[in-house]
Amino acid sequence: MTSSPFFSVDGAVQLPDAVDAGVPSHYGSPNIEQRHLVAGSAIVDLSNRGVLSVAGPDRLTWLNSITSAELRFVQPGESSETLFLDPHGHVEHAAGLLDDGDTAWLFVEQASVEPLAAWLNRMKFMLRVEITDRTPEFARIGFLAETVPADLPVASAQNIPLVWSDPWRTVGAGGHQYAAGEHPGASWNWHEALVPRDALATLSATRQPAGSLAAEALRVAAWRPRFATEVDEKTIPHELDWLRSAVHLSKGCYRGQETVAKVHNLGHPPRRLVMLHLDGSDSVLPATGAPVQGERAGEQVDVGRITTAVIHHELGPIALAVIKRSVKADAVLTVNEDGQLIAAAQQVIVPADAGAVADVPRLPRLGAVRRP
Repeated sequence: MTSSPFFSVDGAVQLPDAVDAGVPSHYGSPNIEQRHLVAGSAIVDLSNRGVLSVAGPDRLTWLNSITSAELRFVQPGESSETLFLDPHGHVEHAAGLLDDGDTAWLFVEQASVEPLAAWLNRMKFMLRVEITDRTPEFARIGFLAETVPADLPVASAQNIPLVWSDPWRTVGAGGHQYAAGEHPGASWNWHEALVPRDALATLSATRQPAGSLAAEALRVAAWRPRFATEVDEKTIPHELDWLRSAVHLSKGCYRGQETVAKVHNLGHPPRRLVMLHLDGSDSVLPATGAPVQGERAGEQVDVGRITTAVIHHELGPIALAVIKRSVKADAVLTVNEDGQLIAAAQQVIVPADAGAVADVPRLPRLGAVRRP
């Protein structure tokens, strides 16, 4: 993929080891860029991310049968989100989905394009579907707004603008939220538009840009999980509160569904997502994967890992982290960044008692005597 034209904007910088390699991390002022995004006056270059299309009359029923969301009744122009799970319920890929009445457009991480397309082609059998990598044709542009900017050169198909609206704002039909109280995701009015790649140069010269760091900071503050950062080989949707927007709990059978139902109804996820408020006095931001530690028997032991750490324009240094379910909500935590300990105050997203929602009566023990 060729270099993004947004690198020609004054101040454009890509940080080393950035999760969004290939697009600018910032343009000199990440905090100001966040404010521009919140105000709806800036756009984010996401041209490094992938786009797949699934065309054909069987597309929605087929995708419904192999993923976690209920997709059979998605209407043209409607946005959704779904997860591709392995047989044990672990998240293998995540996709935003937009259907235009003829084709389902999948918004995926670039690293997912090739393996997911290959897997989908193996799974289509005799069904009338066609999978195509559309990343060379279309770039993704992100923004926060109530409406799509009128001057954005959005691609369309079947007279449907190809704009995916993130469903994270609300609990979807058939979904479930573990987080208690008022949810910051309610104000996460995030959209991603597909634009022709040859329009990027004009966009970079005419629109106010914000870097990927600005988008990531606002995403973390909204407690919004992302496949490229919060997911590892052991992740199940419950740990990230992803039942909220990407899982339908009463749809038919699909790969990984048994684990999803069992953990939600009878068990507890082994790990849980938290947001950490980090001590910024030393101006050190932990890297992805940095150990989160807690005290046990007078010693510091690893209880989880940082998935995304950012500096938010209002909250300061914050991070999403996945920690063990057994860690108490009031536990004192620290982050070990290459030997430097950073104090971290825990804000619970997924509580320790998440799951086990089924009202299953306890059976009497064999041989127990029932007293009158």
